[in-house]
Amino acid sequence: MDVHGRLARHLLVDGYRLVLDLERSRGSRLVDARTGRSYLDFYTFFASAPLGVNPFDDDPDFLALLGRIAANKPANSDLYTSHLADFIETFNRVLGDPELPHLFFVEGGALAVENALKCAFDWKSRRNEAAGRPPELGTKVLHLTRAFHGRSGYTLSLTNTDPVKTDRFPTFGWPRIEVPAVHFGGVEAAEERALAQARAAFERHPHDIACFIAEPIQGEGGDNHMRAEFLRAMEELCHDNDALFVMDEVQTGAGITGTPWAHQQLGLRPDIVAFAKKIQVGGVMAGRRVDLVPDNVFQVSGRINSTWGGGLVDMVRSRRILEIVERDDLIARAGELGHGLLTSLLKLQARFPEVVENARGRGLMCAFDLLDPAERDRLVTRLRREEGVLVLPCGERSVRLRPALSVTPEELAEGAAAIGRALEASQDLQLSA
Repeated sequence: MDVHGRLARHLLVDGYRLVLDLERSRGSRLVDARTGRSYLDFYTFFASAPLGVNPFDDDPDFLALLGRIAANKPANSDLYTSHLADFIETFNRVLGDPELPHLFFVEGGALAVENALKCAFDWKSRRNEAAGRPPELGTKVLHLTRAFHGRSGYTLSLTNTDPVKTDRFPTFGWPRIEVPAVHFGGVEAAEERALAQARAAFERHPHDIACFIAEPIQGEGGDNHMRAEFLRAMEELCHDNDALFVMDEVQTGAGITGTPWAHQQLGLRPDIVAFAKKIQVGGVMAGRRVDLVPDNVFQVSGRINSTWGGGLVDMVRSRRILEIVERDDLIARAGELGHGLLTSLLKLQARFPEVVENARGRGLMCAFDLLDPAERDRLVTRLRREEGVLVLPCGERSVRLRPALSVTPEELAEGAAAIGRALEASQDLQLSA
């Protein structure tokens, strides 16, 4: 079974060395088809598998339906089905916000953000024109350092984490302010500095900033948390300068933080929310101040669109996932289990203070830092090879945990114990060196 060799003839194959066995893998356990070894999954396909692997094995009727739907890929934007309507109704019931009634679906998180920006550009241009200003204004996006918003045309100008993902690609010189992440110390001073930078950007580009966009918790940039006070001040600044307030919840959305959307815990009222990953299909929710423009992109045919309008098979899968999330109250459960997971990480931080710091989390979206980037990378490798636990690095020296919403308390305890053993092994190696 030379899967990697066959793929390497045509693809860059630099991911995991295991070969995923889609027959034997279940829930939070991934099985390597080559060796039969089972791995505890705190990776979940970059936080995109809300119920782990094979969540429908006890529902053969649904699996048969899913297979039947997969035989075709209709253009949802123009040809409508009862399956699409079922998905929309379920999405709105489980995750919807009455103040964000407009929905648009597309394939992928970057394109979700891209269309959120297009909505903002169109909105700002029309607002300028209505006020007697040039409609050509409204072309810039205010954003944060350490942000990851995607790799598409517009989003490349916002992403500024790993230079490998952006260098040598043309980007717009849009205004960027420093992220006042709470774990960098001196957070109030950092917040005031960022707000001053934001005010200066609005003054420097009068009527030309269409929106401010931020992840409620920056994922790839280092699991950076911001205080609600800062984000609410940015929301107010957007209102004062007639710009839209946009939340990128591609990674934080669909319940991982303990509420449907992370911005709800922070007391924020965004005009647009971009989503993807756990929802299995990308898209945006919009409303509030977007509707100050009657002919916004959600009202004018063809202003934003795609051939498939999101894939129908993904929507049918998502509909069933959301029904299970609702039935089993998994969003509230993520908040409860996340508290226990964070408590375990704080205990490890107290046990290994010379190695671990900044244990943090909201719901099951948890992380911790190692003092040395190289040691972080060794820990991630040791967890995979020696403990059979899959985790992700992020930022310069952080380890992020992304368990499924369906993870069990026992699996979380098992993962925390494995991290403890891996840290102890690292310490023993340092002492013997």
